Order: sequence, then C-alpha cells, then structure tokens
Amino acid sequence: MKNGKQITDATLSRRTMLKSGAALIGSTALGFSPWAWGADSGPIKIGHLTPLTGFLGALGGYAVKGIQLQAEQINAAGGLLGRKIELVSEDSVNPQVASTKAQRLVERDHVVALLGEISSASALAISQVAARNKILYMNTGARSDSLRGKDCNRYTFHVDIPVTVLANAAGLSLDRAGLIKGKKLYGLTADYLFGHDLARAVGKFVGSHGGEMIGNALVATDVTDFSPYLLKIRQADPDVIACNLAGNQVTNFIKQYAEYGLKIPLAGFNLNVADAWAAGPGNLSGIWPTVWQYKLKTPGSAAFVKAFEAKYHTQPENHAWVEYISLKILAQAITATKSTNTDKLIAYLESGAKFDILKAREAYFRPWDHQLMQEAYTYTVLPPDQVKGPHDFLKLGDAVPAADQSLEVLAPPKSENMCHM
Repeated sequence: MKNGKQITDATLSRRTMLKSGAALIGSTALGFSPWAWGADSGPIKIGHLTPLTGFLGALGGYAVKGIQLQAEQINAAGGLLGRKIELVSEDSVNPQVASTKAQRLVERDHVVALLGEISSASALAISQVAARNKILYMNTGARSDSLRGKDCNRYTFHVDIPVTVLANAAGLSLDRAGLIKGKKLYGLTADYLFGHDLARAVGKFVGSHGGEMIGNALVATDVTDFSPYLLKIRQADPDVIACNLAGNQVTNFIKQYAEYGLKIPLAGFNLNVADAWAAGPGNLSGIWPTVWQYKLKTPGSAAFVKAFEAKYHTQPENHAWVEYISLKILAQAITATKSTNTDKLIAYLESGAKFDILKAREAYFRPWDHQLMQEAYTYTVLPPDQVKGPHDFLKLGDAVPAADQSLEVLAPPKSENMCHM
C-alpha cells in the first residue's frame, strides 16, 4: 500500500522495467555500453534503505545523494570485478516497513549486501533480516549503542559513530567550557531507541564529570510544539539544557527555544548538519558533536565536496558523506576479496583492514563489535559578523581523539559492551 493505492505485481513489474530502462539510459549517458561489463554475470546489486519521509526525511535525501555519487564514480572507473554496481533504493519509512523491504531486497532483487538507515529502530529491524538471511548489512547512520551491544550480530557493521562517542566528544568540550562540573542539567530526549541510548550515555558522562541530571523529558518523534517542554524547563530552573533530540525535532526545538527567550545555556549531544542549517544562524547556539562536516580540510574531503557540489549544487551533509564512504568501504572489501561472498567480506572487514574515509586518519572496524573506529569533531556557531550565508555559519573544531591518542579513547570499551557474536 503506497499513498493509499494498492501496489499490484503488474505495477511492480512495470516499475522494474522502467527502472531497468532508466539504468540503461543512465549508463549509456555516462559512456558505458551495457555489454561492456562481464559477460558471464550481471550487475552487482546492493540494497539501500533510508528514510525519505517523516522526521528523518531531510537527512535521508542527503543519504541518497551521497551513495548515488559514489556508485557513479565506481562505475565510471570500471565498476567492481568487471561488473557494474546497481543500487536498489527504498524509503524505509519505519521499522516495520524497513524489515519488509529489506527482506524483499534479499528475496526479489538478490542483493549482495544491504546498506543504509538513519533510524536506530529501523536499523535494528534490518540487522535482524540480515542475520536471518546471512547477508552483510552495513549500518551507515544509526547510532544507538544497543546496535553495537546487546543487539549486535555477525552480519552487521556500523559506520557512523555511536551515541557514547557523541556524548563523550561533546561532553569534553562542554566540560572545558564550564558547563558540566558543578552544574544541574535538564534533558530533552527523543522517545525511541536512539534517544534513550543517548540519554543514558549523557547521564553517565555528566555524573562522572561532577554534574547532575535533575530531570529528563521524553519527546515523541512527531512533536512539533515544544511550549509545554519549555515550561517544564523554566520550572526546573537548570543551569544547562541537555538536548538529546533527533532529526527535525532538534530544528523545531532550537527555533522555539530562541523565540521563547530563555537564557539557559544549551548543551547539544546530537545535531546533524542539515538540521543545524534548518535552525539558522540567528537561532542556533552551543557546542555540538558531528562525525564529519564539509569544512574538513583534507584532500579527500575537498574532492568529495567539489564533486557533490558539481552534481547537486549544494554542500554535502554528514549523511551524504557517511553513505558515500560506506559504499567506498564495501567496494574496497569486494575488490580485495575478489568476491561478493558474505563470509569472505566479513572476514576482510574484521581483519583490521584500513579504510580511507576522507579524514586525516584511516579507519578500521573492531572485530568484536563491528564498530568503525574513526575521528569525530565538535562544532560551534560563528559570531554574527563572521556569518557568510545560510550554510556558512558553523565553525568546525579539532578532531577527537587527538592525533597522538588511540581512536578508541571515546568509544565504549569491550569490558562495558554486551556484544556477543
């Protein structure tokens, strides 16, 4: 059922033919002949799921752009194993739909791997499908610690940073700014798997660094009016507000917080760049964590930003970057193993192989929880006289951990992790 209409087998067949025709036209436009690829096998199909509607929909739009750009670049360079990459993309919508579509990608489309997601609840559903079908799933943007902990499985790898890293990266900067030790904090938390995990990680950091959480309000993901929560904050009279919201929740809260006129400092533990842009330079304040930002000054990031801007006429958001490098990592694994076999790909990803993810330091997966170890960052808002435009008002901070520290400094250690594969 889609948009109130029943989708029939005939409709799906017609859509499949239309997609195939579009892919053929696209490959010809890029200079490919459909017969130039390996004659003994068809394209390498990769299933891609991301939310394109709902409170995470804006982020999903960037995710699609990022992975499509990487697929085009791989195909333009000759593909993988002499074969073209073919992305089969779906709007995951919610956990139930994500599970159904993931199963369909495996059974109907015969994909060799599943990639994508932003919602932690949907990523959990997809990871369960991957485990049942013994197929590789690369979770690109879902950050819940539980996915790497008690809900981990052999077939799922995690590219984005987990909530503990978000909490620790932002927390250290906030503590240096005098906003943790000796302070009373009140939390606003997205009421689903990601938000719950983030609130626990933030509470742990605050408590271990001399602060106190005096309250925490759970906020449904469809809430758009934050006035009742702002009243609760005023009544609680905290020293700092801990924002553990997600997607456009953060944007809506930040705008209404600015209008409400409260002077309580805002401590941010999750804010994607697209949501920061939507909030605007006149509303956003505070210190926030990120996995990547388009202002990162490395040759790889600069090349990615240039290619993205040339194709889409806008700057890439962090979900565009994470999808782009996730497919890049999978392509490296397929090339290195000369195979799309799940067991061989898992063995390679667990081997300690290094990956260029467009940052100053290479990344690698921990074999025991399948988390990609990498640098993170924090960012703040530029002073008003330095703001140059609606997307150019954020200041990127230094990488954390520092260059002389282990990449595992901010991540949950094995001794505290419940992952057993």
